[in-house]
Amino acid sequence: MNFIETRGNDGRRPSSVSFSQAILGPMSSFGGIYVPEALPALGVSFLRAHLDSDYKTLARAVLAAFELDIDQAVIDRALDLYDGFDDPAHPVPVVRVRDDLFVAELYHGPTRAFKDMALQPFGLILSSLAQERDEHYLILAATSGDTGPATLETFKGRANVKVACLYPDGGTSDVQRLQMVTEDAANLKVIGIHGDFDDAQSALKSLLSSDSFQAALRERHTHLSAANSVNFGRIIFQQIYHIHSYLELVRQGAIAIGDKVYLNVPSGNFGNALGGYYAMKMGLPVEKILISSNSNNVLTGLIRTGVYDMRGRKVIATSSPAMDILKSSNVERVLFDLFGAQRTRELMAELDENRVYRLTGEELASLQAVFAADYAEDAEVEVYIGETFRNHGYLMDPHTATCFKAHVSCRDKPLPGILYSTAEWTKFSPTIAHALTGETDSQDIDALKSISAAANTPIPPMIEALFDRPVAQSTVIDKQDIEREVLAFI
Repeated sequence: MNFIETRGNDGRRPSSVSFSQAILGPMSSFGGIYVPEALPALGVSFLRAHLDSDYKTLARAVLAAFELDIDQAVIDRALDLYDGFDDPAHPVPVVRVRDDLFVAELYHGPTRAFKDMALQPFGLILSSLAQERDEHYLILAATSGDTGPATLETFKGRANVKVACLYPDGGTSDVQRLQMVTEDAANLKVIGIHGDFDDAQSALKSLLSSDSFQAALRERHTHLSAANSVNFGRIIFQQIYHIHSYLELVRQGAIAIGDKVYLNVPSGNFGNALGGYYAMKMGLPVEKILISSNSNNVLTGLIRTGVYDMRGRKVIATSSPAMDILKSSNVERVLFDLFGAQRTRELMAELDENRVYRLTGEELASLQAVFAADYAEDAEVEVYIGETFRNHGYLMDPHTATCFKAHVSCRDKPLPGILYSTAEWTKFSPTIAHALTGETDSQDIDALKSISAAANTPIPPMIEALFDRPVAQSTVIDKQDIEREVLAFI
């Protein structure tokens, strides 16, 4: 399968590339990104064939449908990394919380967040490609809290790869920060910046598109790629767990194959939701995809009104910081799929120049045929956390909790919902401790102990150990100094 460009071709690049080319160089003409030339048709027969498949078998089948130019032995080694999750037989448990609400827990990997689902196999594949080509790569990552730890974890010590990870100083939880700044592998560089995630993401995209930066890397015999979800190497793995979660509902007797469900996704950069969208396009029976946001509700505005408006807005710090984002990269791929390359280029140019774009009425109707959206403010999130634990015994993080509002407000049919839990409770313990016990201003370690006692659940050892590890990465700089810092690292 080949991959094409969301904003059309500039005449200087090939009009289509292979999967390996798309993940090694994820940015395309006019600042666009890559998408599949066509999606495979899976459908009900595929679901029936994999009703009894384990996660890795299902993953192999989905990847095979894309006809990737990656050696099967490499894919198998990449998928074997799921064996390092909490339960190798069930890396993604799907838990019934209410009669019509099921939570797909995507956080049972090494960094306790859903980014491990894609980045664990992605890291091995990219490193293998670099070694096969005898090339060296700099991997850039910008993080609002979870991409960074997962990227560092998957690439640490891997051959032919160095990683520079950008995070907003003060914009992550203590646990997320410690997961990054205590990493000491020689091929990793963690850089805090004065600013928010959008600043970090803009800096990443600027470097990816910079001819002078790439020339400086070439002088150092280094190529450039990215671990954010602008890279389709992330997205291809994020389709699989949507299909798996649907099959889990069938296995649990909640639905029959062919019945429709709602997918309920906490959304910041939209990669998780895009995986569900592509799964739906490939034949997964989905009624609608519910987009759940926090007070940075630009996605809610787009889906409700057709206006993507960042004018006069700054990122608001919330209790669900992985969604503290105003410019969602993967919405572009949906625009391309619905409206084509020319219109996507027009809309993204408007957003870059004016911080706003407007869909036509017909375009909005196309978007709303697939998506509905709502957002929850911090106070609401805390109520959902507390009530769900007290009434159902279920412990969840703030990102997951935003979805509980959309489950009520966005469904217009009495169909089951699959809610995607993107992070373990350990990543945001002060918020959860306050919701459960009322304690305030606690440090993460104190809050972790409080929750562990209240919920009678252990703190995972990889989280508890963070507080005893020395800080190995202390760089914090202004965003204009990022390029110089990265080149010094290389």
